[in-house]
Amino acid sequence: MSEISPVTPPQDVWRQTHLGRLLGHAMRRFDARVLQLMARDVEVPLALSNLAARDKVGAAHVHITRHLSLAGDRITDLAEKAGMTKQAMADLVLQCEAWGLVTRDIDPHDARAKRVRFTEAGLAWLHAFHAAVTQAETEFREAVGDDVATVVALGLEAYADGY
Repeated sequence: MSEISPVTPPQDVWRQTHLGRLLGHAMRRFDARVLQLMARDVEVPLALSNLAARDKVGAAHVHITRHLSLAGDRITDLAEKAGMTKQAMADLVLQCEAWGLVTRDIDPHDARAKRVRFTEAGLAWLHAFHAAVTQAETEFREAVGDDVATVVALGLEAYADGY
């Protein structure tokens, strides 16, 4: 966490230390570690590994990895699950399609719609994402201890379930 500036008035410190800011910092650190691990994973297709290593893959791309179901999803549903606009998700899907992570096929239930699905390379990426998340969680537990990690996980789960 960044240091509080010596010129920050004491009554303004809360803006640097409130829970939302700490959660944001923690999430960015966690995601950065996951992408770093994925860049080193020999199971990740080389082109995708190179993109991750050059910081071309970011938090937005992780949204597809986190939210795209194995059965595939429409862009509108995927955008809703990721908390993004349909246009932003469509742009992201186009980029991921160009990288070979996903493909867009005609939706079998509505020929006017497209369904986004993982490609074989995308499934390898997803597998590497799972391994990287597991490793990053292990590192978190080692850094803060099992008791604190368990309390954090339970607290975040309870808070998120109330959303």
